[in-house]
This record gives sequence, structure tokens and C-alpha cells, in this order.
Amino acid sequence: MRKIFHLLNATLTDCQPVTNVMFLKTHKTGSSVVLNILFRFAENNHLMVALPAGKGFHLGHPGPFRAKQVEGFDTMAHKYNIMCNHLRFNFSEVAKVMPNNTFYFTILRNPITLLESSFAYNKRSAPAFQKSKNLNEFLASPWTYYNRTFSLYNIHARNTMWYDFGYDNNAEDKEDYVHSILEDIEQKFQLILITEYFDESMVLLKNTLCWELEDVVYFKLNFRTQESIQNLTQESKERVKEWCSFDWKLYKHFNRTFWKTIKETIGMAKMQKEIELLRARQRELTGICVQNGTSMHNSQIEDSHLKPFQSGVAEIMGYSLKPGLDNETMRVCHRLIVPETQHTALLYAKQFPEKPRKLR
Repeated sequence: MRKIFHLLNATLTDCQPVTNVMFLKTHKTGSSVVLNILFRFAENNHLMVALPAGKGFHLGHPGPFRAKQVEGFDTMAHKYNIMCNHLRFNFSEVAKVMPNNTFYFTILRNPITLLESSFAYNKRSAPAFQKSKNLNEFLASPWTYYNRTFSLYNIHARNTMWYDFGYDNNAEDKEDYVHSILEDIEQKFQLILITEYFDESMVLLKNTLCWELEDVVYFKLNFRTQESIQNLTQESKERVKEWCSFDWKLYKHFNRTFWKTIKETIGMAKMQKEIELLRARQRELTGICVQNGTSMHNSQIEDSHLKPFQSGVAEIMGYSLKPGLDNETMRVCHRLIVPETQHTALLYAKQFPEKPRKLR
């Protein structure tokens, strides 16, 4: 990975916050929470976000990203500070949009739980998933359901993260090829976080970018009911490692670098203290902001602007604001819980008021 970790050992008094950031928003990795964090940072610091042109919510995904897919690119090139909506990574095109000193990072998830989540969210849209009753059945004979001809529609069914990085998710798995890709990613991205260690990831991100604790505090977003999570057999779990071999190797490699970075910079003792501070602040904000202090089913949320977009066969949970909040507290709380599509629309209206956009 590019060695720009000098900020990690600095204190908040002798380093400057990084404000030019590109986040590769990988699918089903908790990336909606990271996007929320970046959107809030942009709003609080009056920064420009590279938003999708027109009325879209993705930057050209599933096709490769093109600079022209950013709203205002013709006049705003290299003046954007944050890029974080879904896209299929294309470094040369991203570099046309973002400043030269941009910090690149992303997040990865264990392919076993990622594929289980992807199946639920994309059961109705991915042809590979439509005819199988459950993921165990799919994994027992994936080529029965998966057709390379429809690979663009099946990107969520195999090596999703590999695809999001811009590589061929159906390529032949050869050692030299995988090694070259891992090296390429290390050259382009300064930091890679891990979903299973989300709090550690947020502390690492905070210290790397010289941000404040308040900048990375978060509420869980775009998550399903517990009842919708499938139990995979041990055999199915092993099959995921073979079926999504690129994602598995990607995850294993950067899981190692993740812990190596923590040990060499923050250290495990300081990391644990900062995690405790982060969780304490989250509990405090939950008590202040959230009605009944917990998430709720979509049907229970009365404010349509706070209803999360529903996808596939799983009900996606959300939050309602506690009534009676003062204006400033309500603004802070609203931004913590507002779903991704509505948040994107709010930013669009703020940055481009001359181009009205309807909330979805």
C-alpha cells in the first residue's frame, strides 16, 4: 500500500485533517455507513462531493467509471473533495476528477457473509439467484444458475469486490495474475478497512486522516432483519471460498495488512481505548436521537424521508427521530440516520440548487 501513514502517529494538534478523499464503495460491506460518515464530514466542513450526474445515485456502476458521470465535471474538475458513491473503479478516470493529493481507501468483507447478504439483496435482480431457493442450493451447483453471458447482471453473484475494483470477476484464477492485482491495489489505495472490525476500522480511519472522534461516530445503516439471514452449511462456506476465490484472496491479504498497520501505528492498547470512546459516544447519541432507542421495521417509520430503500427479499431496517429535538440537535441526528439515497439527494440540492431533484 502507498506509504502515507505519517498522520497515524501524529496528534490532532500537529497534523492537518485530510479533506480530499476517494472512497471505493464496495457492495455489501457496510459501505453505506462509511458513505454517511463522508457525507457528514463534507457537510460539516463545507466540502464538495463528486455526485452522480443527472438523477442517478451511482457513478456509472455497473459499467466502468467515467469522469463525465460526475455532476458538473466540465467546470469542477479537481475541485471536488469527496468521492464515495458506488462506482466500478477506474483510476485514470477518477484522477481526472479528484485532486492529485487525494487519499484513496476502501473496505472489504469476508466473502462468505458478503455473498449471503448479496443473495438476499439481489435475489430478484440477479439472474443467477432467481431460480435457486436459497444460497446453499446455489452453491451446491453454481454453474447451473450462473451464466457468463449475463455476467453484467450477475456481478453480485461472484467476486463482487474484485469487480468493484475494476477487474474481471470471471478471469482464470492464476497465482501470477492474483499477485499482480494485489500489488496494483496496494499502489493505488493507501488504506483498506475490514467490515468485521468496523470500529477498529473507524478508529484507524480517524487517526489516518487526522479527524475527530465525532467525524467517525456512526449508526448502523442499510441492514436487514435477523430473520432474513440464511444459515450456511460448512460445506457451503468452503464452496464460497472456491466460487469467489478472487474475493477470498483479496480479503485474506488485506486482513493481514489491516492488523499489521494497526500494530505498527496506533497499537492495540490505544486502539482499544479509542474504540471504547467511540462506542460510548454512539450510545449517547442513540439516546439523544433515536425514537425508542433502537432501529425499527420499515413499516413502522412514519417519515417517508427516513424510510430505507427496500431491496430483494429482505426487509431493511431504519430509524425514526426522537420527537421534541431542537433544530441543531435534529440536524445532527437526522444526518446520522438518513438513508443513503435521501442523503445523496439532500447533498445534490445543496450543491446544485438550480437543478431540483426529487427524493426517492
